[in-house]
Amino acid sequence: MKAMYLWLIRLVSFFNLWRSKSKVIYLMSFDNNVEFIKRLAEKLSDKSTELVVLYHPDNEAAATDLAAFGIKTVEFKDGFRFVNVGIPLIMQARLVFCDNYYAFLAGLVRSPRTKIVQIWHANGAIKTFGWEDLTTAKRSSSDKRRFQAVYDHFDEYIVGSKAMGQVFVNSYHAKKRQMQLLGYPRCDQYFDQEWIKETRQRILRSAPELQQKRVILYAPTYRLNKDFSLPKNLVKALLADPNSTVIIKLHPVHKDREKVLQKIENPRIHFYHQFDINELLTVADTLVTDYSSVVFDYSLINKRKQVIFFMFDLDSYKKDPGIQKDLFDWLPEKPIKTVTGLSEAIASNQSTDFSEFNRRWNTYNDGEATNRVINHYLQKLNIQ
Repeated sequence: MKAMYLWLIRLVSFFNLWRSKSKVIYLMSFDNNVEFIKRLAEKLSDKSTELVVLYHPDNEAAATDLAAFGIKTVEFKDGFRFVNVGIPLIMQARLVFCDNYYAFLAGLVRSPRTKIVQIWHANGAIKTFGWEDLTTAKRSSSDKRRFQAVYDHFDEYIVGSKAMGQVFVNSYHAKKRQMQLLGYPRCDQYFDQEWIKETRQRILRSAPELQQKRVILYAPTYRLNKDFSLPKNLVKALLADPNSTVIIKLHPVHKDREKVLQKIENPRIHFYHQFDINELLTVADTLVTDYSSVVFDYSLINKRKQVIFFMFDLDSYKKDPGIQKDLFDWLPEKPIKTVTGLSEAIASNQSTDFSEFNRRWNTYNDGEATNRVINHYLQKLNIQ
C-alpha cells in the first residue's frame, strides 16, 4: 500500500513539474511556529509569492488563527485527496518549509526550482531518531531506502546550534554544509519579556491557586510502548515539597494514564488542559521531565530555575528508541531513576545552571531568529 501511495505521488508530481513556482508552502504538524508564519506572510503580502499552510488536523486551532490573519490554509493528511490537492500545490512552491519528517516526500519528484527546508519542531535532542534510532537497524531494506529518500529531499536545515546540526548529520546522513545556523524562530518568544509577563498573568488569573506557591511541572515525553506504566508513588514524590503545587502535563498520546492520575483527589494536583506546555513553562519553578525536548525551551525562559530528569525507565529507553551517545556529557543535571531520588531532588529545590547547556544547544537562539530566517530565504530566492 505504501509503495502504491508513493507511486501515485511520483506520478502526480511528475505531471505537475511544469507549474510556475509562485508559492511558499509551510507544512505544519506542530503549532509552535505560528508567529513566524504570520511574519513571513506580512513580508510576502505585497509580493507576487503566495504563502500557503498545509496543516495536520491536530493543528486546526492554529490553522484557524492563521486563516483569520488572511493566510490560506489547507488541511493535510495522507490520502488520495492530498495526492490530488496537496501535491499540485506543493509543486507550485519556490520554497517549502517542513517542521517534521513527512513520509510522502519519498515519492515526490523534485523540481530544481524548488528548495525544501527543514525547520524542525525542537531545538535540541535527547532521544535518537532517524538512523540513530536503534530500531531502524531492524527495519526492512525497502523501509530504509524510503527513509533516506525523505531525508535526501531536504536542501537545508535551520538549526540553533552546531550541536543540533550534528544531530541531523548523524540522524539523516545530511551534510554539514546544509546546516543553516540561524536559530529557531519558535524560540523567539522566550526572549519576549512582554509575552512572558502576559502569559504568566493570564495563567495566574485563571488558576489563582498557583499564586505564592512553588510550581512543579511534570512533563514527560511519550513512549512508543503503549503498555508502559508510571512508577508507583510518583504523585507522592512530586508532592515532596509541602509548599508546592503540581501541574501534570502528559503527552496527548497517553491520555489514558492521565485519567488514572486524575482519580487521585488531591487539591495540589492540577492538569490545566486549556494551556499548552510552552505557556506553562512561564510559571514553572521546577520542571520534571525525562527525554523530552521541553528542557531546551525551559533553559531559555527560566535560566536559573530547577530541572529534574526523572528517567525511571532509562535502561529500557537506551535500547528503544535510544538516547544521544554523549547525553551524559552535557545534561545539566544527572538523571534520577527512582521515586525516592525524585522526592529528594524536589525537596532540595536546588537551582540548575544552564549556562554551558545553552552555549551548546541554544547558541543562535537569541530572540532574533525570525528576522534572520526570513531575510535569509527572501534574499536567497530574490523575493524582496
